[in-house]
Amino acid sequence: MTVSMAERFRGFLPVVIDVETGGFNCKTDALLEIAAVIVGFDDGGELRRKETVRYHVKPFEGANLEEASLAVNGIDPNHPLRPAIDERDALGRVFREVRRAVRESGCNRAVLVGHNAHFDLGFINEAIARASIKRNPFHPFSCFDTATMCGIAFGQTVLSRAVKAAGWEFDEESAHSAAYDAEITADIFCEIVNRFRPVFEASF
Repeated sequence: MTVSMAERFRGFLPVVIDVETGGFNCKTDALLEIAAVIVGFDDGGELRRKETVRYHVKPFEGANLEEASLAVNGIDPNHPLRPAIDERDALGRVFREVRRAVRESGCNRAVLVGHNAHFDLGFINEAIARASIKRNPFHPFSCFDTATMCGIAFGQTVLSRAVKAAGWEFDEESAHSAAYDAEITADIFCEIVNRFRPVFEASF
């Protein structure tokens, strides 16, 4: 049975987002990294990770940077070799790829997938407002939260533990890189969706 992305997710294209930030407050703290992972069905009808886009982001003017957060993600916002770009430019580049994927999938809009997704969505929405971006490809408040999904599927809500419960390795050294976290989140999202494939197809 062949199901399109639009049929599977009611016209939405799931796009996995991870952000690295200078704190927990999306209104005051800096957005420092953003990664987006596009997913799609393979020839066998299984959902798989496809391409990843990732950008380092310059803190917006007046942004707060918490030392505790920087210690966790290992980001030095002022490092001379850090290839950071402005928020507006970073979001514009990510959104361009998301819009292309939405068109190619036959969907109407993207929906953000994230581990504790409202954290990522909050930072994205605040950056959109600061940059006065008019065309947001994502649903403004709906999202797929893999922390909740992992709690149901694996009995674990911490990403590293859920990954191990799924039978995979989790690279602690690569964690808190936006690209790695987005890709491993995409993999766990696809795994859960694929496990529910028989249930969905039985009701389709």
